[in-house]
Amino acid sequence: MNDFVFQSPTKFVFGRGYVDRTGAEVKALNAKRVLLVCGGSSARSTGVLQRVEKSLADAGIKFLELGGVRPNPEVKFVRQGIDLARDNRIDLILAVGGGSAIDCAKAISFGVPSNRDVWDFFEGRARIKKALPVVAVLTIPAAGSEASGSCVISNDALQLKRGVNGDVFRPRVAIMDPEVTFTLPPYQTAAGVTDMICHICERYFSGTGSVPVTDGICTSLIRSVMDAARTVMQAPDDYDARATIMWVGTLAHNDLCGCGRATAPQKRAGGWESHGLEHEISAHNPEVTHGAGLAVILPAWMRHVWRAHPERFLAFARDVFGVEPADQTEEAVAQAVTRGIDELQGFFVQMGMPRTLDDLDCGRDEIDAWLRTLRRNKGERFGEFMPLTMDDARAIYESAF
Repeated sequence: MNDFVFQSPTKFVFGRGYVDRTGAEVKALNAKRVLLVCGGSSARSTGVLQRVEKSLADAGIKFLELGGVRPNPEVKFVRQGIDLARDNRIDLILAVGGGSAIDCAKAISFGVPSNRDVWDFFEGRARIKKALPVVAVLTIPAAGSEASGSCVISNDALQLKRGVNGDVFRPRVAIMDPEVTFTLPPYQTAAGVTDMICHICERYFSGTGSVPVTDGICTSLIRSVMDAARTVMQAPDDYDARATIMWVGTLAHNDLCGCGRATAPQKRAGGWESHGLEHEISAHNPEVTHGAGLAVILPAWMRHVWRAHPERFLAFARDVFGVEPADQTEEAVAQAVTRGIDELQGFFVQMGMPRTLDDLDCGRDEIDAWLRTLRRNKGERFGEFMPLTMDDARAIYESAF
């Protein structure tokens, strides 16, 4: 087990009806003027937004609403939020929604106290030192942004999608009410579960080798969320299954699954190869749901790299799917690993996720553009499990059609 530093300062307020506690939790942080950041119409149509607004009003908190965050949130919208927060002397950013709304809120939070353009942080030209406090009311379990030190924003003009990491903008409070997820469409539920599994796999396949305690957490979370996902596809209002999905999403990305696996104590575990490859697809095609893109890219990446450390894939196949090789011959190992990857992709497809990039209306003629921005984001080689060249990346993209 490698050395690690684990920090999870987020307070979790988890349970039935807890959306109505938003005002009290915000008031406890001594906030006076709040910017409420949310997505499209779903939060309002389900009544969640009205409940949040009422709880803020009941707590005597003034708030302004910034609605319209899109999936794969864009930097122009972030800049709009920064200007609004500055002009109105906002002292806390409240996100209501999923990862897109929360990431947008985070970017606004560290953009407000800086005199730099917010995109400078994503280009590495500036370091994040301060941020307004962030509170998240989670309505779409997926990205784990409600408790993570990660923030991903797109720049359409540059066709880039980039992330930054830091504890300074981790949400202070995550309000998590599984009942508000009963009405999520099956596709959105499945895409969210896929993203969770990928967050775990990025850390599990870090190249570090076996870390029994953390590995057990990882594989248990994957089994749990798969079982819960199958349940809610048949019974969308099953509270326990929805609660499991919501909590797994948090634990998948608050760095618990990386403890002892990172190459440096304060570094995030893993090379995040699948996320890096998928980000180019949804940066160039913002209509592509991140989780759906990952459902295609993760298995394609796995098939390309497993021979670098077959023992990790054998452990994954065994501990998640109960697959064991018949013996230790090269052929038996390959069969077991392949079956494990097939089982994972089969689960994604069973949930309604795409199998190929063709299913996402992507074309092979887009690969060169993806590689161009991938090289700009990652350099000529990236990753940890098996460092990928641009030729490797091309092969993975091509195999995903």
